[in-house]
Amino acid sequence: MNTRVKDYHHIIDTWLQTLEPYDIARLLAQPAPGAWSLGQVYMHMLDESEFYFNQIKICLASNDYAMEEATSEAKAMLRNNAFPDEVIEGPATNAFVRQPDCKQLLTERLLALKKLVRETDRLIATSLFRGKAWHPGLHYLGAEEWFQFSEMHFRHHLRQKARIEAFLERTFGPLLTDRL
Repeated sequence: MNTRVKDYHHIIDTWLQTLEPYDIARLLAQPAPGAWSLGQVYMHMLDESEFYFNQIKICLASNDYAMEEATSEAKAMLRNNAFPDEVIEGPATNAFVRQPDCKQLLTERLLALKKLVRETDRLIATSLFRGKAWHPGLHYLGAEEWFQFSEMHFRHHLRQKARIEAFLERTFGPLLTDRL
């Protein structure tokens, strides 16, 4: 397994492990009206990952837009392998991120994503095509860039997760876990 897949699997495992002790009440609790719950953060990341991996498929299906460029901000993010260390306001559609129906759904989707990561990495490595697909804020990204961006997106939300977890601890008290 190459480094890119290992890194992606590691961040998914981090999200899986931290999901385990939460009950549905904590996952659905919102820190403030209009603020996302931890469950919504998970749903957002998983839904966005589906979009990103669909974009990768588009890139690997042709050489369309291969000569197009990403924005300078996108290039800097990819070069730094990280989102800027700031709260980023997403599109208005982010206000409609749904709550998860249950914790098991999140676990199943994270595990399915791990499999998709491995399969997609193989497709990228063997594809004869190097097309690009449009990102609404970053312009054109190739398959490898979409893949990297998707993993970066998971890491970016760790800061938001920490803020929500602090709220949950203040509201519900500390999590009871078997781990010391």
